[in-house]
Amino acid sequence: MRSVVCKAFKQIRETGRLKLFKSYRPEYPDGGQQRDFLYVKDAVAVMLWLLDHPEVNGIFNVGAGVARTWNDLAAAVFAAMDREPAVDYVDMPGTLRGKYQYFTEAKMARLHGAGYDTPFFSLEDGVADYVRQYLAATDRYL
Repeated sequence: MRSVVCKAFKQIRETGRLKLFKSYRPEYPDGGQQRDFLYVKDAVAVMLWLLDHPEVNGIFNVGAGVARTWNDLAAAVFAAMDREPAVDYVDMPGTLRGKYQYFTEAKMARLHGAGYDTPFFSLEDGVADYVRQYLAATDRYL
């Protein structure tokens, strides 16, 4: 499955614009739905730390621990591509409307309590690294 940033990058590169779902809840503006976005490099860092600390075990949430909006993610992708944001809000498919999660945020206390203290990439820094070092690279596999 492709990442949301990868899909956004392709859409912006091809059209200059990005489509996000409209909100159907009054407490969230269009694009204001929130997710705890996690850069894969941070997920890998946690896994390597757990491998190096066999005394730590159990089930842990892994996320940035901070919910950010889809508008924030869109702005980060546009910035990483050196473009001005241009977002279109589109209708959410009816099959998703009643099931869509408007807010996710990982509770990180258990992982931090176990000793993991490496800072995670900010949304902006993680998106910039991914876009510039991989998606926009001439050879994305180096």
